[in-house]
Amino acid sequence: MIGKSLGHYNVLQRIGAGGMGVVYLARDERLQREVAVKVLPSGTVADEAARKRFRREALTLSRLNHPNVATIFDFNTTEDGTDYLVTEYIAGIGLDQKIAKAALPIREVISLGSQLAQGLSAAHAQSIVHRDLKPANVRINTDGRLKVLDFGLAMLVQPEADLARTMSLTSSQQITGTLPYMAPEQLRGDSADARTDVWAVGVVLYEMATVLRPFSQRNGPMLINSILNEPPAPPSKLNPKIPPGLEYIILKSLEKDPALRYQTSRELGADLDRLTTGESLVAIAPQRESQFLLIASLLGVLLAAAVGINFFTHRTPKGGTAASNIRRSVAVLGFKNLSGRSDTAWVSTALAEMLTTELAAGEKLLTISGENVARAKSDLALPETDTLAPDTLIRVRRSLGSDYVVMGAYLDVGGSGGDQIRVDLRLQDAIAGQTIAVVSDKGNLNELDELATRAGAKLRSKLGIGDVAASEEQAAHARRPANGRTCKPPGCTPSAWKSCGPPMRWPREIYF
Repeated sequence: MIGKSLGHYNVLQRIGAGGMGVVYLARDERLQREVAVKVLPSGTVADEAARKRFRREALTLSRLNHPNVATIFDFNTTEDGTDYLVTEYIAGIGLDQKIAKAALPIREVISLGSQLAQGLSAAHAQSIVHRDLKPANVRINTDGRLKVLDFGLAMLVQPEADLARTMSLTSSQQITGTLPYMAPEQLRGDSADARTDVWAVGVVLYEMATVLRPFSQRNGPMLINSILNEPPAPPSKLNPKIPPGLEYIILKSLEKDPALRYQTSRELGADLDRLTTGESLVAIAPQRESQFLLIASLLGVLLAAAVGINFFTHRTPKGGTAASNIRRSVAVLGFKNLSGRSDTAWVSTALAEMLTTELAAGEKLLTISGENVARAKSDLALPETDTLAPDTLIRVRRSLGSDYVVMGAYLDVGGSGGDQIRVDLRLQDAIAGQTIAVVSDKGNLNELDELATRAGAKLRSKLGIGDVAASEEQAAHARRPANGRTCKPPGCTPSAWKSCGPPMRWPREIYF
């Protein structure tokens, strides 16, 4: 092929190859410029009807003009039936070569990830999905700009052959193709959409930050099972330099259920951009997103200027977890009544509601509403227990979208007036599937709000949130009952509390 001409393109040298064909550096004799010519495998475009469709789609792709996407110039067929695609030639290095030996600096991971998301967003806006995103299809030019190659090509060449084209197993059943970057829905044969590309971005980010893939099995069937059924290891375990914010973005992109991932590459890119300014990543309603981004951007700049925040410097509180620049979410699931007494059964719901309000103080954590928690517990048929197994935590996370779960148990220990209880709280990481902190406290039932305040402060400390302002604490207290007696019938005094009959439903009579 070298030295031959494909139309008015003179082939100079071979520069690459892959499942989509062999790539050559060529000279466009008409426009006097270097181009990349991809010669498609024989039979890729089956017949003239398919060829016309390919040409029509290639024309659509040629109109995709974005600095992070390699431009398509031409598609044609030689007299002997050889199909070829002509694209922009990008001098530089492939991302697969760049990350072959070592993880990239975190700033570079974020920068390249942001550029990748921007290129995808431009294409998705025109309903073009890549479907075969991987480091080999990403190139970094001499100016450090990222370019996505082969955009939309996977969609053009016999989509029904996706799995066969990308698996490419060797005789020992080891993977050599792009299966490691395929989303679960692709493996199941479902249609691909923008969220499929988001999954691939998550894999690429993971690999840039750790050198390894999130699912690194070399055996084909084992790899497929891992992608479909097993959670990826937190990347920070492989590279401790990865900040919590970047880890959150990577793991959210790798959610197996597309509904739990970033729904657009624009959302993913926005969160990556916020990492560079130290802003919080907040779950916001789509209709308010543009307003929030403007306000958050201004606040982030002012805050960084005032206190000299360095995003990549974070502390881990003693006995706790690293403080994150992300507004993480937590669900309080309730507490097991170890005494088994029916007259104290209301404490579980009361304490859960109080603790949820306490954790929301200062708006540093997102809290899951009691109604959503109750629905999830019913739907998942959760057992009455003080802790959850890793697989159950994954189910809870999928249902509620919570990063952390708080649950535990309480016991009537008598004491003064016989109203003293001990509460043991367990803070569990729903992503890692493990208990990361245990908090214990005790107090009188008629001072349940004070117990909740102390427990909430301890949990915030374990999460690296720290103290909240007094005004924020007061606002949180104003949104909950003054004490446990509020849910008893009117006229019930502390001394006669236990004899006043069963408590009213919590918390409807209190909040409405």
